[in-house]
This record gives sequence, C-alpha cells and structure tokens, in this order.
Amino acid sequence: MSNLRPRPTPTTKPPSTPKTPNTTTNTDPDSDDTPKPQLQRQQSLSQRAISQTLSTTATLANLLPTGTLMAFQLLIPVFTQNGTCDSATRPMTLVLLVILALSCFLACFTDTIKASDGQVYHGLATFKGLWLFDYPGTETQGLPDLSKYSIKFIDVAHAVLTVLVFGAVALRDRNVVRCFYPTPGHEAQEVLDIVPVGVGLICSMLFVVFPTRRHGIGYPVTPGK
Repeated sequence: MSNLRPRPTPTTKPPSTPKTPNTTTNTDPDSDDTPKPQLQRQQSLSQRAISQTLSTTATLANLLPTGTLMAFQLLIPVFTQNGTCDSATRPMTLVLLVILALSCFLACFTDTIKASDGQVYHGLATFKGLWLFDYPGTETQGLPDLSKYSIKFIDVAHAVLTVLVFGAVALRDRNVVRCFYPTPGHEAQEVLDIVPVGVGLICSMLFVVFPTRRHGIGYPVTPGK
C-alpha cells in the first residue's frame, strides 16, 4: 500500500479593500490653500481724503519762495535738534519761523522785468511803482513803465495766503511739532491734523481763482513780460 500524503488545505485570502484616495487636508500654515490674514488694512474713505489733501498741501509748498523753503528744510533740523528742543532752542526756532514767514510775505512783492536789450532786472513793488535794486543807471530808457507794477490788493492777498501756506507746511513738519508740542493731547493733535488740511484746501482754491501776474525773484519771465 502506497504512502498517501495528506492534501494541503487551500488557504483563502481575505478580500482586498478598495483604496480610498487621500483626503487629508493640508494643515501646513505656509500652504497657499489656507487663507492668509490681511497684512495691511484698507484705508477708509476719510483717510484717503486726508492723504490726498496732504499731498495737495505738499504741492502748495512749490508756491513758496525757493530760497525760503530750502532754508526751512536745512535750518529747522539744526535749530530744533531734530525735534528735541529745550528752553534755549525753542525761542530761536520761533524767531527763525517768523523770519522765514516774513521772507515769504516780502517775496510776493518782488517782480522781474526785461529791458529792451534783453537784460533781466529785479525789483520790489511799491505804491508808486517798481523799485529796481539791481539796475545800474538812473535813466529808465529801454524799460517798461514801472508805475504799472505798483502794489495792488491781489499782491497783499497773495502775501497773506503764502504766509498761511508756510504755516501749514511748518505744522506738517515733524521737528517743528515735536519742538513746540512734544506730547500733544487728543484735542491738540486733532487741531494739528485738521488745520493744515483746511488751510491747504482753501489756499489752493484761492490761488487758482485769483492767480498772480508777478514773476518773483527766481521765477522765469514770460515772453510777453
């Protein structure tokens, strides 16, 4: 009788489960899919209006005399010690601002004329006419009628507006504000923020409505002048 080997019992494999796609969400904070917080807040309508008005005020600084504006930008940081004034530098800064404001006022009464030979002369307007302070001779041959350049009401108005513009520019300067108002209160800060804006708007409107015909020192002369 032959040796019979037992037959191996078949093994059954467990049913394979279908693979599900990976639906795990990416929790990486640096991922582009996650919403990022806004880094900058959108400016409100009033803030945009204020910034536009301040840019208008900065544009008005171009109407100031060039020498006065350069002296203001160069001397104010020195006089105020970059905004840290004391009992000695604060009065000197005030005197400097008064002198610069007076310079802006007087510059509105200067004028420039061109003689028949093409030479340009500068003068100061008076109630009788234009007084030339760089004309070499005493005769007025070759010069236009100087009595037409006498002081008028528009000159006084422009002088006052120019002083107001200079005050608005000074109030927007950080060194000047820190010198006279190192720790302003809430109401004082509101005045410092609102007054230059109002002055800038009013002066810009008046400068457009009532333009000046004078060509002050340093300004170009028109061909018809």
